[in-house]
Order: sequence, then C-alpha cells, then structure tokens
Amino acid sequence: MRRLPPQNVEENLAKLFDLVNPDLADELLSAIDQPLKVKRCAKTGKDYLVCDYNRDGDSYRSPWSNEYEPELSDGAVPSPTLRKLEVAANEAFDTYREMYYEGGVSSVYAFEIDDKFAVVVLIKKVGDGARRMKGAWDSIHVFEVQERGRNAQYKLTSTIMLYMITNNQDLGNLNLSGSMTRQIEQDFPVDDPAAHIANIGRMVEDMEMKMRNSLQEVYFGKTKDIVNDLRSLGSLEESRKQAQIQKEIVERLNSRK
Repeated sequence: MRRLPPQNVEENLAKLFDLVNPDLADELLSAIDQPLKVKRCAKTGKDYLVCDYNRDGDSYRSPWSNEYEPELSDGAVPSPTLRKLEVAANEAFDTYREMYYEGGVSSVYAFEIDDKFAVVVLIKKVGDGARRMKGAWDSIHVFEVQERGRNAQYKLTSTIMLYMITNNQDLGNLNLSGSMTRQIEQDFPVDDPAAHIANIGRMVEDMEMKMRNSLQEVYFGKTKDIVNDLRSLGSLEESRKQAQIQKEIVERLNSRK
C-alpha cells in the first residue's frame, strides 16, 4: 500500500477488504495510513481532521469541542490533564500551520497508552487547482511520550503523503505521488506540562524540514533530471552547431601546445 499513489489508498483499501478476512478490517485500518479528511465541528464551526486516532466506531471526536460526531455517549476521551495539553497544542499548531503552510487544516489529539501517553499531530494542505494543477500534502506525526522524572522520552513516527497532478500544454499529464515514513527518538527536560508542547513542536519542525528536503532532493530532483534528459529546450540543429564549435575550440587549443 505504501508503494501505491496515496490519493488512491481509500479505493485500493476497499478492494483489499474484498480479498481478506473481514476480521482483519480494523487491523488494516490501524496499520495503513490514509489521506486525511476534513470535517467541520458542529458545535464550534471549526474544521478538523479525521483519522483512525480520533475514531471510535463510526464517530469522530472533534479536538475543539471534545465531542463525537455523530454523538457517542461512551466514546473514549482524554483525561482532564491530557485534554488541557490537547487544547493548548491545537492552538500552538494552528499558528505553526499558518506560518509554514499559509492555509490548510491542523488537528492534535492526545490519549493514554498504559503508563505512557500519545500525541498525534495532523496537518493537511490541498492545492488551489490554479494553472490546471492539483495536489495535497498530508503529514501525520505520532508521538509516544514516556515521562521519567524531570525528563521525557519522545518516540516520533512521521509519515508524509504527497501527490501532484498536472495537465497543461507545457508539461502534459504528470502524476508525481508517494509517501515517506521516518522515525526518531529524543529526550528533553520537562519542567512543567506545557514544556511538552515546545518539545513536540521542535521535533515536528525539524522532522518536516528534513523530510521536505529529502522529497525535494530525491523525488523532485530525480524527476527533474529525467525530464531534462528526455526533453531539449533548443533545436537539434542548434545543439549540433554548439557541439561543432566546442570541437573546433578544443582542436585549436590542442594545436597551440
């Protein structure tokens, strides 16, 4: 599934469900990253992102109201302490998203895992479709946080799904898409609960910067090299003339030696 275009994950996943045992459906949903979807909180009117981390059955919890839509009376919610952290993190990453992405939607969810807790940071930016081009960026950052006295260990798993599709006279039909997953572990001091937001924000910023650079150098850079090898801006006759001129210059330089 990670080798298939991310914009087709939902369709391919439905086909996969037809082939496997129905009992594996929940396991597949939790194991396979899907492009994030946007919903609007009925209570606050704000947009939020839905994924497997804020899903309970067929309902999704809004990070703004802390309520499930459709309504779910016994849905899992974070503890009061984690909820306070979740609210502050949503406000912080809303600012981060606006600064780095100049639009899009972000959501942060927190929940307990045994003696640890998890924080999920989601960001989605969809292209405006200008110049007959469309695309989307989905980033999913999953933290496992283990507090150890005045320090905390953060285990981060980041997945970025990106696709760009163009259809214009200059480029023709181009579909560049894929996903990337990276992991990292770091320890930071925690003087008060609010320090978790700064530590998580620093790790998300660093990870996204590294993954963006990798995407630019590996995927876009390689595609650019291939296109440049396949296409020539000048005519064949001009290229032959330039090659002949270079050859004559080299011969004259050699004759002077």
